[in-house]
Amino acid sequence: MIGGFGGGAVTLAEATMEMPSVQDFLPPEILFQGTPFAINRIIFVRILATIIMLLVLGITAARAKVVPGRWQGAIEWVVDFVKNSIVYQVMGEVRGKRYVPMITTVFLTLLVFNLCGEIPGFNIAASATITLPLVFAMWCFCQYWIAGIREKGLGKFLKDEMFPAGVPWPVYILLAPIQFLELLVIRPFSLTIRLFANMVSGHLILALCLSATQYFLIELHNWMMGFGVITFAASMFMYLFEVLVGCLQAYIFAILTTAYINMSYPELD
Repeated sequence: MIGGFGGGAVTLAEATMEMPSVQDFLPPEILFQGTPFAINRIIFVRILATIIMLLVLGITAARAKVVPGRWQGAIEWVVDFVKNSIVYQVMGEVRGKRYVPMITTVFLTLLVFNLCGEIPGFNIAASATITLPLVFAMWCFCQYWIAGIREKGLGKFLKDEMFPAGVPWPVYILLAPIQFLELLVIRPFSLTIRLFANMVSGHLILALCLSATQYFLIELHNWMMGFGVITFAASMFMYLFEVLVGCLQAYIFAILTTAYINMSYPELD
């Protein structure tokens, strides 16, 4: 027994707090169980978020006016932000026009998927399993290789990547394999882990704060209930912080994707 303030008490079983874990990101299948098309909650959230995003963008485009209203203006501001502040800022307008649709898709999709963790009813970031960040990272580096091969040819592209200018030739013995490994593995892996780790860690901290709040305020009936006020305040702070992180990670992924693709082009004089 755990003594409570004023004579109240709870048993040890009643005082046990359920701790969140990475298993929360592997929910059970809810549709088509046992088939190759099985869908769990996080996949269902991805599908639903994608449908909502496409409907919102499609309806906005279909009802677009020459003089935009507030909603159309907000959507156009986001698209212009990606175009001018990410793509053109990094690549310039001449190179960047080709990649505006891709980078806009990357940014908007990750932004919506990241913020799913803060939407009541969804309660989980659709990008919080490693598969989705990996798919986007592979898309980025496919475009990186395609741009490099198109602009330089395969041989010159690999030569520029593996044998950077200004390095003494004996150093190439060690540097060339490292550069090749970075090109194939390290850069895509780092891009994947950066997004995945941030979304998982933030969601776990928020879930921990909310679990502690439930534990202190609802399950306990003693003097320790005061700690629930602190954990509730912490959970509200983490909620707002997670919104910021979700937006920031979409921006970072988009701008790094743009920068990597731009690196495959010859330097402008």
